[in-house]
Amino acid sequence: MKRTVILKNIGLPFTAYPEEAVNIALLRAKKVGLCVSKGYIYKRSIDSRRKDDIKFVYSVALECEGLSEKRLKALDASIEKESWSIPESGKTPLDTPPVVCGFGPAGMFAALILAEQGYKPVVLERGSDVKVRRMAVDRFMKTGILDTECNIQYGAGGAGTLSDGKLVTRISDPACRYIFQRLVEFGAPEEIMYDAKPHVGTDKLLNVVENISNRIIALGGKILYDTRLTKINRKNTEVISVETTKGEIECGALILAIGNSARDTYRYLISEGYDIENKPFSVGVRIEHMREDIDKALYGDHAGNPLLGAAPYAYSKRVGDVGVYTFCMCPGGEVVAATSMENAVVTNGMSYYARNGRNSNAAILVSVNPENPIEYQERLERAAFTAGGGEYYAPMQTVGDFMEGKTGMMPQRIMPTYMGGKVRNYDLNRLFTKDINDMLRLGIASFDKSLQGFAAKDAILTGVETRTSAPVRIKRNEKLLAQGTSNLYPCGEGAGYAGGITSAAADGLHCAKALIEEYERKYQ
Repeated sequence: MKRTVILKNIGLPFTAYPEEAVNIALLRAKKVGLCVSKGYIYKRSIDSRRKDDIKFVYSVALECEGLSEKRLKALDASIEKESWSIPESGKTPLDTPPVVCGFGPAGMFAALILAEQGYKPVVLERGSDVKVRRMAVDRFMKTGILDTECNIQYGAGGAGTLSDGKLVTRISDPACRYIFQRLVEFGAPEEIMYDAKPHVGTDKLLNVVENISNRIIALGGKILYDTRLTKINRKNTEVISVETTKGEIECGALILAIGNSARDTYRYLISEGYDIENKPFSVGVRIEHMREDIDKALYGDHAGNPLLGAAPYAYSKRVGDVGVYTFCMCPGGEVVAATSMENAVVTNGMSYYARNGRNSNAAILVSVNPENPIEYQERLERAAFTAGGGEYYAPMQTVGDFMEGKTGMMPQRIMPTYMGGKVRNYDLNRLFTKDINDMLRLGIASFDKSLQGFAAKDAILTGVETRTSAPVRIKRNEKLLAQGTSNLYPCGEGAGYAGGITSAAADGLHCAKALIEEYERKYQ
């Protein structure tokens, strides 16, 4: 029987051809008597601990015959996890198409699988399609005119579409590789299949989302843009229809993939008695450095080499139960205005596929667990709007001033990228409580020990970052159904079960799989 084994930790100079790693793996397999039909790069990461000897570290996949425990041990390899698969449909009759609420990663992949299995899902997306959404975001960046229903948070592809398309995830799930394969199929760069820190880039991800939406429609599914869920109608435990801003829609089952900014939907669900609990999340600021400074600090004399690209980083520090960490690092990117609420300021990071912008940025976040999380987020965002002086200007402070608790130093070498520079000098210490400020300062000082220049006095901090993950969780059972319901599947990041594009898409696949395992389509 043919099996795929993974050989890890094959380190080579970053200038070496990837085929050399495959050849090394093939030679090792030959020595233990394996018959290999195919070998390819499975994963690649950068080891820059020695700047004079930067390496690519490869994992190589080998499709082989004659595998045994003895040969596997001699090869020091592991067997590839079973691939994600689509189940047989269940026996419960489904007389009406399922509705998928939300077209971010979770809803998009749930709808794609349902469409490909013949279920003809109806997708509700409160924002617009890719083209209209792009125009709405550009208009906001240039004029400050916000569309509260179509913005960086709402619209085709979800929030991640306009924040780089980073696919890094901590989950270990066979669905992840399947997701990457499908993204490549719909236009994502092939290197996401093996890069340890894969990203698509906003410019390319917009096309991927459009291609997936076209596929769903071609298979008989419907995508209703500019259509917001307003009510869920139930008969006992069963969802029978949903009401929207464009009328009522019958519903055979409901996948609720609303995203982590749908606070109106959270409030509606709470008012209706759904079982929802608060969960920890994080708040903080965006830090911006010169990209060339970060590249030099991490890659030394090899900084700027196109084989290495713009340098990423990820750091964390924990004190007791509280953590401070970098998140959503955007090499060669920019800080973007990510609010969906009027008179509020929210920051996020974004970069294009080339990652060739002048600055690099990342969120610096502190974990919090307030009693009223939604109100807490909104209060911070409104305070940031006021601190910026209105018109969606963001409060900004240099790292040197923040660390010393003063203001006055204006950007000179490192220029803020938020909305083309729409910032106001402000003491960010006044936005957060002392415990959060102390953790932010601790993190900046700690990360500087790992990355020289992280705490550069002229680095720029912009606030506030609040939409890192859902502030609540919609509780569900082992069948992925909302507590007390028989056909409602809370899904993805907005339901509190994911944290990023890949994990949200994986949860969308699992919810679609649970629906398929339960229901057999009976409608035309």
